[in-house]
Amino acid sequence: MVIVLFDGFAFGMLLFVLSVGLSVTLGMMNFINLAHGAFGMLGGYVTVLVMRQFGLPFILALPVAFLAAALASIVIERTLFRRLYRAGELNQVLFTIGMVFVATAAATYFFGTVQQPIRLPAWLRGTVEIGGIRFGTYRLFLIAIALAITALLVFGIERTRLGAQIRAAVDNQRVAQGLGLNVEQIFGITFALGSGLAGLGGALAIEIVGLDPSFAFHYLVYVLIVVSVGGLGSITGSFVGAALLGIGDVAGKYFVPEIGSFLIYLILVAVLLWRPLGLFGRR
Repeated sequence: MVIVLFDGFAFGMLLFVLSVGLSVTLGMMNFINLAHGAFGMLGGYVTVLVMRQFGLPFILALPVAFLAAALASIVIERTLFRRLYRAGELNQVLFTIGMVFVATAAATYFFGTVQQPIRLPAWLRGTVEIGGIRFGTYRLFLIAIALAITALLVFGIERTRLGAQIRAAVDNQRVAQGLGLNVEQIFGITFALGSGLAGLGGALAIEIVGLDPSFAFHYLVYVLIVVSVGGLGSITGSFVGAALLGIGDVAGKYFVPEIGSFLIYLILVAVLLWRPLGLFGRR
């Protein structure tokens, strides 16, 4: 039972890293970016590439994945997405889901349809015994990364000048511009941060769930469920929602395999019936 809870929480923390960027982007910028999973997939393939072609250690490949996804998002945000900020939700959905098809086709062309494994360093393989129970080392590492990201995001948004500017731009763009804030630049930074975290999540996901061209579509569903359950724009909500869904998914597949794959959808329905805006939804 303890191992099931642990594995579920570790999977939930992976979902958190993948989804928190979309929660911030969608909740704060009111932009429906269904291409979020493509940035996660990009981070995964960049990790595979730099480790195989350049011999970069896994730990150093993680910030490279973050930067690659963040830089790609800056280019796409300035050239494509910025034109859609004032467009309707349908236009945003159709355009960004179209980008997922393009990203999937590109990944298939360059890397094929097979899984892309990586080799972790020796210190991340194996298990650690705590209280007579063996826990996976990599899953402990994943949980530590997610907790660190949570702390940094909460501190950054609540305690820093940039965080105050982001909150001001979200609350009222016209007033923020009247105060001299560069709202477009602030939104660009926010978008790059969210996409970079998706890229980092894609890199971390390779060892847990694998990587192939279907990644962007498959885990987009999980990401959207996490955002819906947690509530838009809430880091705490994304964390709690991801943990709840991760534990529910793993426990369901372990204890009731007949319906295990559908348990997260039942959780989604139950939460939204109880709180239509999500657990920590603001609006």
